[in-house]
Amino acid sequence: MESQDNDPAEVRKARGRPRGWDDKSDQNTIKSLDRAMQVFEYLSETQGKTLTAISQEMGQSPATVYRVLTTLALRELVEFDPAEQLWHIGPRAFVIGSRFLRRTSLVDRARPFLRKLMEETGETANLGIERDASVLFVSQVETHASIRAFFPPGTLSPMHCSGIGKALLAFMDGARLDRVMRSGMQSFTPKTITDPQRLRSALGEIRARGYSVDDEEKNVGMRCIAAPVFDMNGEAVAGISVSGPTNRITEASTEWLSRPVIEAARHLTQAVGGPAGG
Repeated sequence: MESQDNDPAEVRKARGRPRGWDDKSDQNTIKSLDRAMQVFEYLSETQGKTLTAISQEMGQSPATVYRVLTTLALRELVEFDPAEQLWHIGPRAFVIGSRFLRRTSLVDRARPFLRKLMEETGETANLGIERDASVLFVSQVETHASIRAFFPPGTLSPMHCSGIGKALLAFMDGARLDRVMRSGMQSFTPKTITDPQRLRSALGEIRARGYSVDDEEKNVGMRCIAAPVFDMNGEAVAGISVSGPTNRITEASTEWLSRPVIEAARHLTQAVGGPAGG
C-alpha cells in the first residue's frame, strides 16, 4: 500500500491554526468576546472606574458593560470595590501577564544583571522594551533606600522623555523614529524635550557616548541613566537603566553611574546573542 506522508510544515500549520487563519471577517471573530476585551483593555489603562464612567466613555450601554465586567470578575480578571463603587483590574490579570514575562527569555536573563546593577549603584535598576511608541517596563530590582523610583512591570512611559526610551530611539532607523515622533511629544516638566530637532540632536549625542539621561524630563526630582541592549541582529531591543532622586543621582555622578549601566547592558546583549561589542 502506498505511503502518503504529510508535509511537516502543513502538519504544524494544522496543529497551530485552522484553515482560513488569515480571514478576519465577522464569521471568524466573536463579537461579544471582542467587546469584552475592549472593556478589559480600557479598564487596564485606569486606576479604577465606575460602571457609569466606563459605559459613557466607551459609548456602550451600562447593561452591556455590566455583563462584561461580571463575567470577567468570575475569572478574577477584574474586581469590584463596593466601598468606592469602582471596578479595577483583578489579580488574575497579573498572573497571566507574569506568564508572558516568564516566556520572554530577555526578562529571565536580565535578572542577575539588574540585581548586580542595583547593588553596585544603590539605585533601582530597570529593564524596558519598546511597545507601541512607548517604553514598557518589564522587570525591576528596587533599591533598599526609602526614597526610590518605582516602575512596576507593565508600566508604560513616553519614549521621548524616558532614559530607556531615548536609548532605544537613538538606535532606531529613520522611518521608525519619524513614526514615534509623529505619535506625539507631550511636555511633562520644564525640561521635557518636545522639539523634534532638539531630540534628534540629543539622540546623536547618546549614540556617540553609549548612554542616555532622563534629566527630570518626566518627573521633577528624578533622574535616570540608561543604555541599550542589542539582539543577534544588532538591533536595540531593550534598555537597562538606573533611576532615583536627583539628590543621589547628581549631574556630577552621571558619568560615573553610566559605566555600570553600560556594562550591564553589554553583558545582557551578549547573554541574548547580541554582538560582543554591543
